[in-house]
Amino acid sequence: MTTLTARQRRQTTRDAFEQFFESCPSRQVLDQLSNKWVAICVLTLSEGPMRHAELARAIPSVTQKMLTQTLRALERDGMVHRTVEPTVPVSVTYSLTELGESLLGLLDSVVQWSDRHIDEIERSRNSSVGREAGATTTS
Repeated sequence: MTTLTARQRRQTTRDAFEQFFESCPSRQVLDQLSNKWVAICVLTLSEGPMRHAELARAIPSVTQKMLTQTLRALERDGMVHRTVEPTVPVSVTYSLTELGESLLGLLDSVVQWSDRHIDEIERSRNSSVGREAGATTTS
């Protein structure tokens, strides 16, 4: 039996955790939900069905590519429904599914929490910036 060093034991434990974490379905969902464009698209679609161009106008800072990728991911995960209308040109409308609508309460809670704590967070950021600047000037 081989004896492992503390460093090797930590690495083995870390590797096992990473392997579990990478395949964990909850982690994959959390990765998706932590994307800022997902939250913004879901919140925007809470106002009602929208066409791609309407969404792009409602979220002016998102690129065409990122909006398309986000909508595809949301559709794949069952949070957004894509309706194609056979017109010339083809008209595509996006709307929240029941699953997507169930996410609104969680997102609203995060927004409310952010609003309640933004002053505290900004104070902490400002004091942290001051500490970092002081640390670099004294080195």
